[in-house]
Amino acid sequence: MDRVYDILQKIKHKPNVYLGRPSIMCLQAFLSGYNVAQYESGQPLNTPYCFDGFQEWIQAKFKVDTSKSWANIILFYSEDERDALERFFDLFEEFIQGDRQSEREFDRRIKR
Repeated sequence: MDRVYDILQKIKHKPNVYLGRPSIMCLQAFLSGYNVAQYESGQPLNTPYCFDGFQEWIQAKFKVDTSKSWANIILFYSEDERDALERFFDLFEEFIQGDRQSEREFDRRIKR
């Protein structure tokens, strides 16, 4: 996850450089392309791990049961694509922090 997380931090600070414009849909396309490049080069895919459970978390967070992607859900509840991209980074950080907290709690239970 560290590599993808590092790339996301770079995108957060300079979205125009990496995405062409600050857009959540461009981010989703970028991440899809990243996965394809990993797959085609025979590298292990780490983006799905990084995002494992993110779709479900977003659906629960926004209380929606839909087939729309996480990007489309965030966009629906945002002013525009720029706002959705900014919200993505806040939401993703919240998701990661919750995931890390769950891991720490699991580790504590195992060690008992």
